[in-house]
Parts: sequence; C-alpha cells; structure tokens
Amino acid sequence: MDLLLTAGGLRNGTLREALRDMLGKPFEAANVVYVPTASVAEPGDHSWLLADMIRVRGLGWREFDVLELNGLPRRTVLDRLLHADVIHAGGGNQYHLARSITGNGLADGFLEALESRVYVGLSAGSMIFSQNLTAHSADVMGDTADLHALGATTLEPPFGLFDWYLKPHLNSPDFPERDDAWADRVAARADFPVYFIDDDTAVRVRDGEVDVVSEGRWRLSP
Repeated sequence: MDLLLTAGGLRNGTLREALRDMLGKPFEAANVVYVPTASVAEPGDHSWLLADMIRVRGLGWREFDVLELNGLPRRTVLDRLLHADVIHAGGGNQYHLARSITGNGLADGFLEALESRVYVGLSAGSMIFSQNLTAHSADVMGDTADLHALGATTLEPPFGLFDWYLKPHLNSPDFPERDDAWADRVAARADFPVYFIDDDTAVRVRDGEVDVVSEGRWRLSP
C-alpha cells in the first residue's frame, strides 16, 4: 500500500517526484481518478478545488477521471477506483469523506483497490486513515463544528490503519491560526501522536514504512 498524504497537494517538485517514484511509470502512461467528495461539505468559494484539479490534470495523465463517492452504485464506484493507477482524494471536510466511505459500504473495496494503486491525499483526503479519526480527536483538534455541520456527533474511522493522526496546514497563510503555538496547544491535549505538516510536505507510507518528504516544515508530537 502506497500513500502520499499531503497538506496542500502536489505543489512542489519533491512531492511530484515522490509520486512518480511510487507510481513506477510516467504520468502520461497512467490513469488518475480525482475524488472531490470532501469538498462538497464546505460552503463558499471553491476556486481552491478547481485550482488543485487543474494542477493535478497538468501532470499529463493518460486519463483524468472525476469520481463522487455518493449517489452511484457501489460496484460502479469500486470499478472506477480499480480502473485508475492513482487515486487522488481532495480537500474539504474529512468527516464527510469518512462518512461517505463507511455509509456507502466502500471501506473494504477501497482498501482492496489501494493494495495495488497509489493514493494521494490533500488535506481532508489525507486524514481519513487514522484510527483516531473520531469525535474525540475532533474535540482535541478544535474541529467539532465540522462534524456537527454534518448533523453528526459520532464518527467511525473508515480504515483505522494508523495510531497517528495527520493535521495539515501548519503555518499556512490560508489558516493563519495554525502556527507553532497552536500546534503546541493541540499536542498538549492529544493522547495520540500527531504529524503537523505544512503545505509543502507529505507523510509517505510505503510497504508499511512511514517517512516524510518535504520542501517545508513539519513536526511529530510526541
């Protein structure tokens, strides 16, 4: 299972090269499926979504598919995932993305697809693999409002692969409150490990091994 879990997407050459290495062939010889599901739970201007889709499309794929996880038959969704060489899940509300996977019975099939494909996450798309994606972690992170916005108070992690949690956008101009002092406060409250990563960083999981690729800043607490 190969995962490239970014905060800001494939923004720099280091992250793009990491993906190319994980894929093992040129982008123009591969299919990508872009999953925008997390974004639809976010209100307001979605220019950021369009910008990221254009960035990903600009890598020159043989085929660029867009797949919403809700509203289609389960088999159709899984077949579209299996048709891709790279599954790219975009940003937005991580709780909506997680609930879309569990609510549509996709978790097992999604994991099966990932056994032989590369997964790229952006922000919310990177946060769904932790066993600590729960209402408790929402409280720790200050994200409870994002869960309640869905009319939910509980959450089942769709995959539960890792005990660590990923929190994106450290020192991001789009999230000015997420500075080092904020990360210190979150880390003091968390009873689980947290990767805080900036928008030029990714946590890479390859064959069970975890490391970080970055042109920016990150920290692991504790």
